[in-house]
Amino acid sequence: METLKYFLPQVWFVILALFLFLYVMLDGFDLGVGILSLTSSDEKRRSILMTSLSNIWDANETWLVLMAGALFGAFPLAYSTILNALYIPIIIMIFGFIFRAVAFEFRELAKRKVFWNLAFGAGSFAAALGQGFALGSVLKGIEVDEEGHFIGTTWDWLSLPSVLVALTLIQGYVLIGSTYLIWKTTGELQETHYKTAKIAAWTTMIGAIFITITTPIFYESARLRVFQPPLVFIFAVIPLLGVVLISQLLSSLNRKQERAPFVWTILLFVLSFIGLGLIVFPYIIPPEITIYEASADPSSLVIMLIFIGLLIPVMLFYNLYQYIVFRGKVTGGHYGE
Repeated sequence: METLKYFLPQVWFVILALFLFLYVMLDGFDLGVGILSLTSSDEKRRSILMTSLSNIWDANETWLVLMAGALFGAFPLAYSTILNALYIPIIIMIFGFIFRAVAFEFRELAKRKVFWNLAFGAGSFAAALGQGFALGSVLKGIEVDEEGHFIGTTWDWLSLPSVLVALTLIQGYVLIGSTYLIWKTTGELQETHYKTAKIAAWTTMIGAIFITITTPIFYESARLRVFQPPLVFIFAVIPLLGVVLISQLLSSLNRKQERAPFVWTILLFVLSFIGLGLIVFPYIIPPEITIYEASADPSSLVIMLIFIGLLIPVMLFYNLYQYIVFRGKVTGGHYGE
């Protein structure tokens, strides 16, 4: 039983990290495309952008729903505390989801699409902004009492570092959205997103550099982990790998490759998640409550593991299947016409 109490929380930490990564990767380009739609010069271009998402975006968001449910079941204390601490960022994110979902459907039927265009783009931006503030607040740490209950203030999530994290995440979403559109579009629209991808690559890199430098300065818990052997050697390698991936991404954009930029961007997200995971682990409520303290009863974790273990392959299959079915390029603005 003691082995299970030690092993199962680690398994569920990895599962939650997987769910979060799949959500950020898949819905990330959805949000990025939504933000980029604000810069489209005409309705035809905007319709192509919307069409590129129309058959896949609903399935992408299921990973966030699954992650929230898994967090509630595996780490109920963390669920209640994080929800309480990040109430406003989560509300911002939810309202963003509502606006973009309603706008996506209503725009298709509307004769005058200007309002729904703005609602879709603004909703995408708001959802990304809320997620960035939540991530920055978690990195900063949540103030809790001895029992793990939130004792901070309503605005603890709002700080200069969390603003930096939020803006960098938005740039990351614009980057992956741009590389996705390079893959899915042709002609002048594709050329436009080669340019937006280059800009977003540089701005994301600048933001990542500032976060890498400032995180150990602003966050004591992160500083203690970053400079603790053997993690100090890993954290020394991660920025170097990031530079290599960014250079490969920019090189693929300069060579006008279509799929390689998206692949390099995904690898950048993977590297970022590894770094964030190493900073946070083993805490589920940084910097006080570990996964072992916040985990549910081992029997509950085992039962959930069985059902989630059966569900994950199904979800991976239908996500992969829809991308295979709709793998072609979007060449016309059929959406909403």
